[in-house]
Amino acid sequence: MKHLIVYAHPNTASFNHAIKETLVRVLREKGQDVRVRDLYALHFDPVLKADDFQAFLAGKIPGDIAIEQDHVRWADQLTFLYPIWWGRMPSVAGGYIDRVFSKGFAYDYTATGPIGLIPGKKVFILNTMGAPLAFAESSGGIKSMEQIIDNETFRFCGMEMVGHKYFGSVPTVTDEDRKKMLEEVAGIAASWPVK
Repeated sequence: MKHLIVYAHPNTASFNHAIKETLVRVLREKGQDVRVRDLYALHFDPVLKADDFQAFLAGKIPGDIAIEQDHVRWADQLTFLYPIWWGRMPSVAGGYIDRVFSKGFAYDYTATGPIGLIPGKKVFILNTMGAPLAFAESSGGIKSMEQIIDNETFRFCGMEMVGHKYFGSVPTVTDEDRKKMLEEVAGIAASWPVK
């Protein structure tokens, strides 16, 4: 199975980085093909510009977008890994979706409504947050994020959501708790099917 990990965290000492390393290790141990798109390390430009729209209309995809679209085409499963900041994904991850999941590539409109153009791909999302998970659930944050990201983004593009895992209170839990979280990440990755 071909796994594309889209990773958005600026700190290589972060817990998100440890999650990414765990995913890559477990998937490669299973003999899976893995590509990582580290958006901060790539200095990915998240700003959708007027020039991008003009290029799309002319049937010409800007080079940096074309590279990422090729990675998406290649993958059987996409795993998005990022922290929740202010109830949403980091701007670089949102900009990745704005630019890469463009009209004509990820979706289009017909007389009867929108259609997803990249069916058959699976999506799993891993998020960390500073708030306790119970708070994010009771405040409606989890439900809101899943409506916007899972439904209005990935399912909208025809993709299959296979899971969305949250790790809460990451800055304040013990190292032992974080080790258990990483064991859970390893178990999730180990459970993914092999094609």
